[in-house]
Amino acid sequence: MSIVVVEGSSLEPDLSPEDRAALREAVLTLERPSFAARLSNFVGKPLELLGHALPAVVSDVVSRASERALKSALAAALASLRHERPIAATPRVHKVLAATSGAVGGAFGLSALAVELPVSTTLMLRAIASIAKEEGENLGDPETALACLQVFALGGQTGSDQLHESGYLAVRAALARSMTEAARYVTERSLIEESAPALVRFLAQIAARFGLVVSQKVAAQAVPVLGALGGAAANAAFMDHFQSIARAHFTVRRLERTYGAGKVRALYAAFRREIGVGAESAPDYPPAVIPG
Repeated sequence: MSIVVVEGSSLEPDLSPEDRAALREAVLTLERPSFAARLSNFVGKPLELLGHALPAVVSDVVSRASERALKSALAAALASLRHERPIAATPRVHKVLAATSGAVGGAFGLSALAVELPVSTTLMLRAIASIAKEEGENLGDPETALACLQVFALGGQTGSDQLHESGYLAVRAALARSMTEAARYVTERSLIEESAPALVRFLAQIAARFGLVVSQKVAAQAVPVLGALGGAAANAAFMDHFQSIARAHFTVRRLERTYGAGKVRALYAAFRREIGVGAESAPDYPPAVIPG
């Protein structure tokens, strides 16, 4: 006689009321991660549309700058592993520093993006790592460092793709293979090359979504009346956006470690339906398919 164990079954412990509330809050954040909404109040324009309407030459600049920024962030993450020096730091301090770099970007426009974006992205990575540590992650683990980078993809959803295949669990699943390969590469090599194919593939997937948010930031900073002040505000919102995504992401990972991935993902899907994001169930991912 065979025994079938169903993921998310009663064999796994039930979430405490506090953890259920934390998961529901995480679902609200992860399934509606609109950076444009954070900026719309002070800009007064539909920034998501502005981002999509950027001229092709500007979009190319944004794409290249986004890729360079993520490479800088990856280099910082890998350097911390080489020297066993955690990449964590105080999120509040880095929000101030990011706002300062944004003021420079707002004052000098698109020409400053190639310099400003890698700085602000690396600052955000350090703030994200601090949040990961607070949620019980081991910053000396290569998989954790890559999970911090993964946040930049999770924050890049748009209003049109939240309802279907690009929900939080689906994005994690799409990144799963490249993330596993990248983590294995980093773990097995004493000399880490940022140009390794496994790392390049992982960053390319992240950059495709990260660029959406960068486009919105550029659109906000391009509003003439904002200038340097607007650049600072846009970067502060930029930092706050990804910190919120990071807190929710690492909350889910913490709960998965505590209660089992099946239980948490089943409840995540129920909360997702409850808040009206998609009528379908979350994909049936085995715990091993989505790293961490």
